[in-house]
Amino acid sequence: MRERNKLDAGMGAITAIERELRDSLELAEMAEAEGDTGLVDEAHATLVRLQERAAKAELEALLSGEADGNDAYVEFNSGAGGTESQDWTEMLLRMYSRWANVRGFKVDLLEEQGGDTAGIKSATILVQGENAYGWLKTEAGVHRLVRISPYDSNARRHTSFASVWVYPKIDDTIEIEINEKDVRTDTYRSSGAGGQHVNKTDSAIRLTHVPTGIVVACQAERSQHKNRAAAWDMLRARLYEAELQKREAESQKLEDSKTEIGWGRQIRSYVLQPYQMVKDLRTGVETSDTQGVLDGDLDRFMAASLAARLTGAGEQSVADID
Repeated sequence: MRERNKLDAGMGAITAIERELRDSLELAEMAEAEGDTGLVDEAHATLVRLQERAAKAELEALLSGEADGNDAYVEFNSGAGGTESQDWTEMLLRMYSRWANVRGFKVDLLEEQGGDTAGIKSATILVQGENAYGWLKTEAGVHRLVRISPYDSNARRHTSFASVWVYPKIDDTIEIEINEKDVRTDTYRSSGAGGQHVNKTDSAIRLTHVPTGIVVACQAERSQHKNRAAAWDMLRARLYEAELQKREAESQKLEDSKTEIGWGRQIRSYVLQPYQMVKDLRTGVETSDTQGVLDGDLDRFMAASLAARLTGAGEQSVADID
């Protein structure tokens, strides 16, 4: 039913664009024949709006990967730099959560490890919504922040790094076989509020897949059983994503596997000082509205990187989407 609704929505959007295009062209021809400049301007404005809708529909059609329609896990990890990087990691968590909320997606915080002084060392969220993974998958990589540090009494400029990993939540139609002997299970106490809310039992679960070195953790629930089930779902999703990345690298000879992402390979820079600029280093898309981006306005970057990744097109091919 989910697939049927997706196809219905896609076909309905194209049919509506075709119908409105015919009507607008007929209106323009009539207006030109009668010399009605007002109607000509109205028809032209309609055609401009249709062009924007067609560009968006084209981009949606590109979200046809095997797991693009699935929900997505998003992991955040701070880089070297202590408090600065941990604060930046928390800013990224907020940025993607705001982006998802604006789109009407649901966001669940599955795991979070607080920073030493401020911010977070790591966190994992589950973003649930139509094509969540398709939109978010190109965001995997290292994000770089340049700003005057609020933690530096000398007000010096600092550069911070944090990584974002994205992988799809797999459904029951995809079978992932994992040998339990290859998985090490560790339990620990969930972090959280103190006082009467403190967790007195080792309910949090960490799974390590020894052959690949993949580690997942979940502490969202008070029940160890529920956290264990959620962690196994995350591990299956991580292994599935690793296989997808492997296939893509082999077929397209692209070195874009998240396992190859290092601190020296930034995908985007966020410069707050000495000037205001956010620039994607893969597509060249940039904006001076840094606050808007940090508040979740990421569609222009996602659209450009998605088009470039799937069609080889550059920034120009998605210019109309903005």
